[in-house]
Amino acid sequence: MTAPAHHPLLDALQSPADLHAMSLPKLQALAAELREFLVQTVSMQGGHFAAGLGTVELTIALHHVFNTPDDRIVWDVGHQAYPHKVLTGRASRLLTIKQKGGLAPFPNRAESPYDTFGTGHSSTSISAALGMASAAALKGEKRHAIAVIGDGAMSGGMAFEALNHAGTLPANLLVILNDNEMSISEGVGALSKYFARLLSGRAYSQLREGGKKVLSQLPAMRELARRSEEHFKGMVLPGTLFEEMGFNYIGPVDGHDLKSLVAALRNISALPGPQFLHVVTRKGKGYAPAEADPIKWHGPGPFDPASGTIFKDSGTSPTFSQVFGSWLCDMAEQDPRIVAITPAMREGSGLVEYSRRFPERYFDVAIAEQHAITFAAGQACEGLRPVVAIYSTFLQRGYDQLIHDVALQNLPVLFAIDRGGLVGSDGATHQGSYDLSFLRCIPNMVIMAPSDEDECRQMLYTGITLNGPSAVRYPRGVGTGIVPQQQMQALPVGRAMLRREGRSGLTLLAFGTMLTAALAAAEQLDATVLDMRFVKPLDEDAIRRHALQSRAMVTLEENALAGGASSGVSEVLDAAGILLPRLAIGIPDRYIDHGTREDCLVAAGLDTASVVARISQWWLPLAAAATDAAASPHR
Repeated sequence: MTAPAHHPLLDALQSPADLHAMSLPKLQALAAELREFLVQTVSMQGGHFAAGLGTVELTIALHHVFNTPDDRIVWDVGHQAYPHKVLTGRASRLLTIKQKGGLAPFPNRAESPYDTFGTGHSSTSISAALGMASAAALKGEKRHAIAVIGDGAMSGGMAFEALNHAGTLPANLLVILNDNEMSISEGVGALSKYFARLLSGRAYSQLREGGKKVLSQLPAMRELARRSEEHFKGMVLPGTLFEEMGFNYIGPVDGHDLKSLVAALRNISALPGPQFLHVVTRKGKGYAPAEADPIKWHGPGPFDPASGTIFKDSGTSPTFSQVFGSWLCDMAEQDPRIVAITPAMREGSGLVEYSRRFPERYFDVAIAEQHAITFAAGQACEGLRPVVAIYSTFLQRGYDQLIHDVALQNLPVLFAIDRGGLVGSDGATHQGSYDLSFLRCIPNMVIMAPSDEDECRQMLYTGITLNGPSAVRYPRGVGTGIVPQQQMQALPVGRAMLRREGRSGLTLLAFGTMLTAALAAAEQLDATVLDMRFVKPLDEDAIRRHALQSRAMVTLEENALAGGASSGVSEVLDAAGILLPRLAIGIPDRYIDHGTREDCLVAAGLDTASVVARISQWWLPLAAAATDAAASPHR
């Protein structure tokens, strides 16, 4: 692995404190070096890209003005923090990001004191920074708390809950909206710079606060002044909403103009109370292909920086996300009641083609998982058939709505749960380890886990035919290579499938992706294998029947063992009073760090080799003991 080219200013940087004494020309030169370094480094291994290019100047300005890590910076969404990682002593390790044993893909408190809060999911920064600011006030500490929130994250309801609370507290909180939408670029010009400078200055702040005190004795004049100020700001600035929430709004500021950024941040650092800085940036800034298509360049794999060619995986098998997208288009052709909902994950969930073909039946609700689920419930009440395409870890954020608004009312909403199980390079924040556990306890739910691409397609069809809530949970990436059948047929609900009949007395119950490992172990141990298919309802008859015919039973799932599918099997056997040796294999009770998906499976002991070895080590002594007992003479 070759190191990136030499960058004098960046290479000489020992810590962010070195930025304090840098002149503006040097800061601008550093920004050019940092952007070039990001292009060179990410091109070698891949990683989050366009968002980081857009925050280069903002990151430099923050560390130049503020005394980090004593002053706390919370990054939201975390994928915009690559420049922050580089400037805080991790440049030499950026090539390892998202790899096993390498840098975490997002800010991580265990990795650096400059990562003041761990972020992987969005819309959390303002709440966390407000907590830090209030703690500083309670402890009498003079430091700043800064939340840098991306425009997509601002669409999450949690961000507005935090803003609403922050305006009622005297805490010194700075919220920076990193707005990279092209639609407001016209607001970045001489006039906007003038008002940003004016509204962040002490003179305006003192005049504003002093005026409030004088006018407080004259209610009619105070109301007139307030309305006049709001009208004046509303003509040139989109900040009235944030002012109403108790913030002093400043901006918009050109997020690539270091001089303007530094001036605004210096002024703001002297102001008490909640401050809101609106910064306009461009995703992919400085790298033409990423500027032209920031979605494509959000998280590319390795690429040629000169030509802008992203090196494609040579695999030809469709991913589970693509299987879902194809199925959804086929269903929408047949049934006008089909609607699709996603919380800002069109590309990742495989909805691009559907959104183009059926735009009137496609709803991207932004980063608002709670709203997505209740919105779907409302559509289901009116006779539509909503399909919510959502990642496993994002579904966690709408859990109350899933229970209260969908399942309690037994509404026919289908949840297409992508990234179920271990996802790989995005790490612990995105591992789909818990969905089987938190779904299985909900009444009225039907939960399916496909073992291959065709099962996935048939299960999705099964779910859309049901008159209550259902979920199909599938993994990231490609499956076994089985081509899904075009014809769709509803599966018998709660019915397992016998995949192999063995003679050793060992039975393996495989859920979803674990079927491959179960079959490999069964070949070595001559075991029986059941593809369980349904996590809820379980095929209780098959479980009891095979348990009575077996000497031991193993359950396998790519989910946390606590409360998962294996727990359901144990509940069935315990209720029937069936006692036999059981081994439960699943994700252990710890967080699995980032790496490739295969790395994560190995770390969890769920790769085929580990599963075969573990079952063999457990079963062979049991089988030998049983054979010895049967051979010994009776006394």
